[in-house]
Amino acid sequence: MSSTSATFAPVITIDGPTASGKGTVAHGVATALGWAVLDSGALYRLTALASIERNIADDAQDEIAAVAEALDVRFEHGAILLEGRDVTEAIRDERVGNTASCVAAFPAVRAALLARQRAFRQAPGLVADGRDMGTVVFPDAPLKVFLVADVEARAQRRCKQLIDKGIPANLTDLLRDMRERDARDTQRAAAPLKPAQDARQLDSSNLTAEQTIQTILDYWRDVAPAS
Repeated sequence: MSSTSATFAPVITIDGPTASGKGTVAHGVATALGWAVLDSGALYRLTALASIERNIADDAQDEIAAVAEALDVRFEHGAILLEGRDVTEAIRDERVGNTASCVAAFPAVRAALLARQRAFRQAPGLVADGRDMGTVVFPDAPLKVFLVADVEARAQRRCKQLIDKGIPANLTDLLRDMRERDARDTQRAAAPLKPAQDARQLDSSNLTAEQTIQTILDYWRDVAPAS
């Protein structure tokens, strides 16, 4: 694939806070369109997991950036492999998520992962979910969606996900952690969480995943270039 053709492959970006349903929705939209999907948050979680396993201090920006740059990661058939190990579930641990939110504030880490994220842009198209997909990584995307949901709804959603997986969860603790992560993500100096100027904001608090996916597909039909 030439760099030119990759540059012009269409992209739909889906940004939003933690547990707003971005991942599920992005996969649903990508499946409907036959496109690839980029879970950018997984790259930050992988960086966090690898740093934790190496006992690197949470504030060691340069060391963590070096980890991000050298990540040995593969996405295969729905599984996420780190150095050949399946870490699909491990990176969803709450400690890893909180650490990822911290290291994502480091400009050096974001710079280390930027080229990796843009390399996912290939024909026939890409659905990219994260926190700065529309503002930083793919600012020329023809469709940018900023997915929001009430923080209580998001905490309940995450609590149910954990319990369904057999992982103990406390709603009060999750709500506190989520508010702290929202504050870090929106207030950081490097690529803060915010909608792109031309993003369509979509509140999924009272929508099912299927309804949210369909709404985004309808948005795409509105802006998609004629074939």
